[in-house]
Amino acid sequence: MAGSKTHAAAPRTRRSRRGATHRTAATSDRHELYELSVQNPEAEVEFIERIGRKLLGRAPQLLREDFCGTFHLCGEWVRRRKSHRAIGVDLDPSVLEWGLGRAGARMKPEQLRRIELHCDDVLNVRCEPVDVLTAFNFSYFLFRERETLATYFRRCRKALVPGGILFCDAYGGSDSFREIEEERSLDGFVYVWDQHHYNPITGEAVNHIHFRFPDGTELRRAFSYRWRLWTLPEIRELISEAGFEDVTVYWEGSDRKGGGNGVFTPSTRGEACEGWIAYIVARNPKATTGRKGTSKRAGSAKRA
Repeated sequence: MAGSKTHAAAPRTRRSRRGATHRTAATSDRHELYELSVQNPEAEVEFIERIGRKLLGRAPQLLREDFCGTFHLCGEWVRRRKSHRAIGVDLDPSVLEWGLGRAGARMKPEQLRRIELHCDDVLNVRCEPVDVLTAFNFSYFLFRERETLATYFRRCRKALVPGGILFCDAYGGSDSFREIEEERSLDGFVYVWDQHHYNPITGEAVNHIHFRFPDGTELRRAFSYRWRLWTLPEIRELISEAGFEDVTVYWEGSDRKGGGNGVFTPSTRGEACEGWIAYIVARNPKATTGRKGTSKRAGSAKRA
């Protein structure tokens, strides 16, 4: 059997820094810890730009981040190029407010004006058509019924310009079905992924994130998720049924030790390892007539 490439809960190719900050449960913010543990927007923006340019035939300009939370990806997107704009959609007003509170330290006012925030349900929100739409960190797994997820992918297609690109991710592997905890030491704290419960009949999974600190304190259940553990064949079929074309899995390569190397390439064959993370990329068919590209209307970092 193949070795474990990267466990389902592994943070995104992020290395601990030297001189780790002294942290405790009392002095730490769960949203900051989440960003440090789970997200790597720099690498994801590079991936989106590379694949988006290839599939669109031009450089993507307008990105929408669904389930955006603190809209960390939106921020990195607008920082990358002056021509970039972003739309963030999340149902939780408190997490959007947290992101806005941090925005001044992350980006310039001009960059912030190129972000438009919607506190809304991704199934209902109405936005300007975008070049690329992202659903990362497995957030769409919260749609546990097949028809609901199918509806979401249909809405994604309608939200894209002709030829626009959908990016989402998925995790799996034999360990993903087990009720286990996995730890990863990071910058002055330990990230814990707790696969608390899995029901093989329904595919329902209950997962938690805990954070532990050198002084022995802990933030338990800093984040909790009730998901359905969707498989890649199911996800690809639903995206295709929504009308997308060229639904492609980007599989992570392996380093010399058998771990993930952070390089994702198109593949029709994966490894039967204990844990993996993959990207699914799909294209909205190009229209034969109609407006091309995206509107040049400037966005603003405001709650819609």
